[in-house]
Amino acid sequence: MTRGFHSIHNRLFLLFISSMLILLTLVSVLYYKKTTDIIHSKISDLAEKNISQTVGLFDLLLQGYDSITKSLNSNYEMLRLIHDRDTSKDEAINIINERTITNILGAAYYSRDDIVGIHVITNAGKNYNYERGFDSVIETNYANTAWYHKLQDSSGEMVWLGLSKGSIINRFQHDTLFVFGRKLYDLTDHRLIGVLVIETNPQPILAALSNVTISPNSQVYIVDREDRMIASTAGEKGSPPSFGGLPRPQNNGIIVDDRTDQLIVSAKAKMADWTVFGLTPKGDINAEVVKTREYLYFVILALVFLSLVLASIISRNIASPLKLLIREMKQVEMGNFKGSVTVKSFEEINSLVSSFNRMVNRMDELIERITLATVSEKNAELQALQSQVNPHFLYNTLDMIYWMLDERENDRLGKVILALSHMFRYSSDWQEASKTTLRQELDQMRHYMTIIENRLEGRVSNVLNIDPEYLDVVLPKMTLQPIIENAVKYGLEPLDRPGVLRVYTEMGDQELRIVVEDNGVGIEESTLQSMQEQLVKDATDIDGAMASLRTDQTQSASQALDPSGRTRRGIGLTNVHRRIVLMFGEIYGLRINSKQGEGTTVIIAMPLPRKGE
Repeated sequence: MTRGFHSIHNRLFLLFISSMLILLTLVSVLYYKKTTDIIHSKISDLAEKNISQTVGLFDLLLQGYDSITKSLNSNYEMLRLIHDRDTSKDEAINIINERTITNILGAAYYSRDDIVGIHVITNAGKNYNYERGFDSVIETNYANTAWYHKLQDSSGEMVWLGLSKGSIINRFQHDTLFVFGRKLYDLTDHRLIGVLVIETNPQPILAALSNVTISPNSQVYIVDREDRMIASTAGEKGSPPSFGGLPRPQNNGIIVDDRTDQLIVSAKAKMADWTVFGLTPKGDINAEVVKTREYLYFVILALVFLSLVLASIISRNIASPLKLLIREMKQVEMGNFKGSVTVKSFEEINSLVSSFNRMVNRMDELIERITLATVSEKNAELQALQSQVNPHFLYNTLDMIYWMLDERENDRLGKVILALSHMFRYSSDWQEASKTTLRQELDQMRHYMTIIENRLEGRVSNVLNIDPEYLDVVLPKMTLQPIIENAVKYGLEPLDRPGVLRVYTEMGDQELRIVVEDNGVGIEESTLQSMQEQLVKDATDIDGAMASLRTDQTQSASQALDPSGRTRRGIGLTNVHRRIVLMFGEIYGLRINSKQGEGTTVIIAMPLPRKGE
């Protein structure tokens, strides 16, 4: 189960699905938030616009009502007739005057369709009415009512009494009415005559209030300065809220508040000290948001299903060719290089499969070539061994000569023969390994220097300063001997003064340096440049170096024992450099510095051994 989970098909499937779900979730959240903000903003703007229009309608309506009361209060004829009737004792004249007053009230009554009744109550207790029907029965106790006291306490301005369940004067009128009034003054001497009360149909006000509603559950209230409700669209449903805690605008401003569980809008009417409140539950506002959320859920489910299908198709298209490639790789791992993979997928996968097929074909060709080369090399080596003298016979012969010289007490010649025996035994033993240690290389050097010092009769000496810590480092066999041979033959032998050969170790940047330094004649600048260029070329052209390595090794080994003493400078060094590069890498190898008349320095650079090695 774990292996199936880690398969490329399942991983790609989960990656694609996860990416799509993250992206889809992010887009959905941003879209939902943005849509919600837009809906709330539009609803707030709509509520503000509606209440502004409603307040404007109120002002127009109240201005019309105010104009009627002012026209009646400024009707000189009506005021004169009221005064005459209050003071006259003539019944006939009083009846005529009353009829004329009623006609004047009737003219005002028919000036608007929404007026239900007009009532004038004088200070002398007389009242004049014009209303629908003729069954008016005046409330005799009106002087003790709150509305009458409110009118009496006013200073002549319009008094808006609000909605009333039934007429405040006619006991037989039970319909809901909107009532307002003001005091009547004689304009000549500003004497109080009485009060004017007008009752109207509340439908224009209620219709204007309904304009504020946003949803069926919206409630609109008109409240005066003392938080008394003037009108409402709620009717008898529920109890009104506490208006004292609701935000009220200053002057003619509009307030929109959505910090509670209701959207509250409020505005103030100019003609009356009223505040219009519109309260809409947040649940009604969010109904549109809920619809948007449900639609978004449907879209998300559809996109998730589509993502699953696409993820399955894409992951399968990518995983199938890779599975074929892995299966063929296992065949190659088992040694079968004859197969090939054929797929039609994405361009990168097709390129990968083509490269794999070419690699397998190339490996098959190289294996065949290496096999043929190995067989040929073994045959050549066998023929070469058959044509050589048995090296063990030479070891034994040199040992026999040494013991014969030792019996005759010829120590000097014996040491030379013994050193030559050790050198030949070391240089010809390549069957065990082509690697050795610095300790063994230094022993080979000492044997060589024994022969040289005896041959040159003290003209050459050597100084060793090797850190014992590095005596067991591994390096290619026959590394020091060709370098020292070149130093002696081409640097120290031609000197007309004693020559010194110094061999020491030093540490550099993450590398160990074995330095072979002489005070010989040095190397010509052109020759030195040629040798350095050859070393750089061998470090970069490894294939060419491997092709000539066997020839150079044989040539280098034979140079050490060449009886003519004439070797071409640089051949042994090139061989050593190639083998160090092949063993350790291109950044290591030989580095040659020289100055004519002063000497030559050859540095063997190799990796610094780690602790414990």
